[in-house]
Order: sequence, then structure tokens, then C-alpha cells
Amino acid sequence: MAYRQAALEMRGHTLTWGARTYVMGILNVTPDSFSGDGLLQDEVQESAVERGLAFLDAGAHLLDVGAESTRPGAAPVDAETEMARLVPVIHRLRDATDAPISVDTYKASVARAALDAGADLVNDVWGLRMDPDMAPLVAQRGVPVVVMHNRSKPRDAAQEARLGGRYVGVRYDDLIGDVIRELCAQIELAHAAGITDGQIILDPGIGFGKTVEQNLTLLRRLRDLTTLGYPLLLGPSRKSFIGYTLDQPQDQRLEGTAAAVAIGIAQGADIVRVHDVTAMARVARMTDAIIGRR
Repeated sequence: MAYRQAALEMRGHTLTWGARTYVMGILNVTPDSFSGDGLLQDEVQESAVERGLAFLDAGAHLLDVGAESTRPGAAPVDAETEMARLVPVIHRLRDATDAPISVDTYKASVARAALDAGADLVNDVWGLRMDPDMAPLVAQRGVPVVVMHNRSKPRDAAQEARLGGRYVGVRYDDLIGDVIRELCAQIELAHAAGITDGQIILDPGIGFGKTVEQNLTLLRRLRDLTTLGYPLLLGPSRKSFIGYTLDQPQDQRLEGTAAAVAIGIAQGADIVRVHDVTAMARVARMTDAIIGRR
């Protein structure tokens, strides 16, 4: 793969594309995150920071902090609530580590507050398309941004008590061709705002507006997206396409996630976004060794 930019620098850390796979640990700062529902806000923040530092010790290279669920059928969260959850955790993490921190949000006001608190990267699940102020903000701050492909629509979400939400009946004329075409349109949107190629990381949007079979196909053909020349982030961790394939609830998807991570790396993923950092860091290292990327 020929990358448009060879590396990305964040807070003294260099991510050299193609040299190895980087692991992004997921920190969800929501009331139902972590083991105890109804924890006081200070306790949630402390738990999140402890988990983030443990992720780094276990092999994570970046931390991704989010405060709004993006699972199919999830209720939206307003910007003020999202900031109240995110900002204190990012402050505490920044005081504790110099590791790169990503903020998982599609709202420019939330991203601005997170960057002010010490975040280094914006992970936008709507790929700069939901909030018109997001692309100009990223350009102004000169920070990296994850641009995700996303065709999620609430009407396409179906819920099942044991396995959770998934998307059904989503139609593509040509799955890979459509994903590439729509990502290219999002790249043009980024360029128009002044975002440079070196700031852009692409995410094919596994689990976002795609059926189980479409997710499997996208993972199988991920290498087709490397022709665009941008680093790829892959987020298959515990997703419903794994649950419906294996008929397993969310807490039984470790092996399925490992298979998806290994195949994704072999197909060109540069960053894997995961919940189970210890196991997936080992999967990434082993897969890198097999394919000669280390």
C-alpha cells in the first residue's frame, strides 16, 4: 500500500503507517458503562481513568473516549450531557499520561471542549457530515480525524433481546464501490474545509448501516479501501455481526472479535479499535509477525 503520508505525530508519539498495527482502547463514559450501574460521576471518572491506564499497560497505543452510544437503536445524547461526561475524564487522563487520546463524537462543540481538555484526535462516526462546524474545527486545530462511512438509519435497526441491535434491509448497489465513493465524497468535504491528507484516517464503518452479511463482505474486502492511500481504522470489537454470526451475546464475542481483528489486519487495517485490549494487542502482534509487519 502506498500511503499519502508515511506517519502521524501526536504528542511526541509517532504512528508509522505500515510498520505495525496500532491498538486503540475503547473507554465508554456512560451511566451504564463499567461494572456498576448508577455510579456517582466521580466514581465513573475514576474508573474510566484506571481502565485507560490499564489499557496502556496492556498494549494500547491510543485511547478513544466516548459518551454517547452508537449501537443500533440507541437514544441520542445532547452536547451538554456528553461534555459533562467526557471532559473531566479527558482532563484526568491527560494529567496521568502523554498517550494520544481520541474523542469519539460527531458534535463540533463536544470535540472543541475535548480538544481543549487535552484530546489529540477526533473520531467522527458520521465522517464530518452531521455537524457542519466539525470539518472547520478540525482544520483550524490541525488535529487528525477519523472519517467513518455511515449509512445508519433508525428505521433499519432491528432489536433482539439476547443478541442486541443490528441493521436489516440496508441496500447498496455495489457495497465496496459505494463505500469507496461515499468516503471519497467525505474526503472532498474535508479538503474543502482545509483538512490535509496527513490528518485523515478512514474507517469503513463496520456495524454502521450495514447488515451482517455486508459487514462480513466489507471485512473480507477491506484491502480494496487501501487503494485510497489513507490509513485505515477498523472497529469490529463485540459488534452485532459477530454475535449474529456466532449466535453469542456481547460478553461472548472475544473469539469472534479476535478473528475479525486478525483478518482486518491481514487486509490492511492500521489501527484496531477494541474493548478487550490485552487479548487484541496480542492478536495484533501475532498477526503482524505472520504478515511481516513489525
